[in-house]
Amino acid sequence: MSKVISIKKQLISLTFPIFIETLLVMLLGFMDILMLSKVSDNAVAAVGLANQILLLVNMVFMLGVLGATVVCSQYIGARNDHAFIQTTGVALVYNFLIGIFFGLIFIFFTPQIMLLLDVKSELAPKTGIYFEIVGGLSVLTCLNLTLSAILRSCNLAHYPMFVSIVVNITNIIGNYSLIFGKFGLPELGVQGAAISTVCSRLVACMLLFYALKKQKIRTSIFKALFPFPLDKLQQIFKIGMPAAGEMVSYTLSQTLIVYFVNKLGNEVLAARTYLVNTIMFIFLFALALGQGSAIMVGQLIGRKKQEAALKIGRLSLKIAITVSFTLSFILALIAPWLMPLMTENQTIISLCLSILWIDILLEIGRAINILGGRMLGAAGNPEYPFIVGVIFMWSIATLGSYIFGIWLGYGLIGMWVCFLLDECIRGIFIWKHWSSKKWANRKLITY
Repeated sequence: MSKVISIKKQLISLTFPIFIETLLVMLLGFMDILMLSKVSDNAVAAVGLANQILLLVNMVFMLGVLGATVVCSQYIGARNDHAFIQTTGVALVYNFLIGIFFGLIFIFFTPQIMLLLDVKSELAPKTGIYFEIVGGLSVLTCLNLTLSAILRSCNLAHYPMFVSIVVNITNIIGNYSLIFGKFGLPELGVQGAAISTVCSRLVACMLLFYALKKQKIRTSIFKALFPFPLDKLQQIFKIGMPAAGEMVSYTLSQTLIVYFVNKLGNEVLAARTYLVNTIMFIFLFALALGQGSAIMVGQLIGRKKQEAALKIGRLSLKIAITVSFTLSFILALIAPWLMPLMTENQTIISLCLSILWIDILLEIGRAINILGGRMLGAAGNPEYPFIVGVIFMWSIATLGSYIFGIWLGYGLIGMWVCFLLDECIRGIFIWKHWSSKKWANRKLITY
C-alpha cells in the first residue's frame, strides 16, 4: 500500500508543474484569441488558420523533442550523466537547424502557402503577416519545446512552469500594448499579437537555457558533441520519427479538415477556432498526465522495472478518464455563459454550444490516446500508436469529415461526430496494446 501511495505522490509531483506549464502555454494562445475577438471575428479566423499551419510545423519539431525526452529519461533512470548531456546537445543542435529551416520557408513562401490553403481575400493580409512574424521565428518555438522537455525528463518540471508564468505576463502586456495601441505604441491588431508572441518566446528561451545550465549541466554541452555521438541521434530518431509521425499525421489531417471548414464560411471557421481554443483547456490535463507518466515509465524502464511501469499506466488511465469526463461536462454546462464573452455572433454561439455536448465522449477517447501513446513511446514502442493513428484518423476523422460535413451537409457538427469516433476507436486499440505488455522486451539504450 505504501508503494502505491509513493507512486501516486511521485506522479502528482511530476504532473502538477507540467499541468500548470501546459495550462499557461495554452493560455498564451487563448489570450491572443480573446483579445483579437475584440477586434473582429475575421481577425480570430485569420490567426486560427495561421496557427493550424504553425501547429503542423511544431509537430515536425516534435521528432527531436519526443525522441530526446524518452532517451534522456532512460539515461536519467540508468544514471548515465555523460550520455544524458550528449543527448541534450544533439537534440538542441538538430532542433535549432530545423527551426531555422522552417523559419526561412515562412519568410519567403508565405504567399504560396496561403494560395495553397485557398485563404479568402479578406483574411489573407492578416494571416500572411502572422505567418511571416511567428513562423519566421519558428526556431524559438523549437528550442523552447526542446529545453522544456529535457528539464521535465530529469524531474525539473517546475522550472518550465515558472518560465511559463513569466511568459504569460509578458505576452498579456505585449498584446494589450500592441493590439490596441496602448502606452504610446501603435495599434497593430494581428501584427501586434504576432510581435508580442515572438518576444515572449525569446524571453522563455533564454530563461529555460539558463535553468538547464544552472541546475543540470554544469559542463559545456557542445564539448560533448566532439566526436559527434551519432548513436544518440539514432536513438532520438528511433523514438522520435514514429512518435512525431503520428502527431504530424494528426496535424496534417486537421489541416485538411480546416480546408474543408474554410469552405463552410468564415462563421464556421471562427466557431472552430473558438472551440479549439476552449476545449484545449479540457485535454491539457491528459497532456500533462501523459508527459508525467511517460517520464516515469522511461525512468523505470531505464532501471529495468517494466511491471512498475505497467502499474503507473493503469493508475494514470483511471485519473485521466475521470478528470477529462468531469471537465468536459462542466464546460458544456457553463458554455451558455462562457461563449458570449468571446463573440456576439449568435450563429457561432449556437454552433459551439451543440458541439460541446458531443465533445464530452470525444475527450475520453482523446485522454486514452494521449496517455497510451506517450507511454508506449517512453517504453520504446512508438510505432504502434503511429500505425493505428494513421489508419483511423485518415479513414474516419478526415474522410468522414468530408463525407458528413461537406458532401452530406451536416457541417461542423457532422465533422465533430467523426472526430469522436476516431478518438474512441483508436483509444481502444492503443490501450489493449499497452495492457498486453508486448513492449516490455524493447531495448533502446545500453546499460
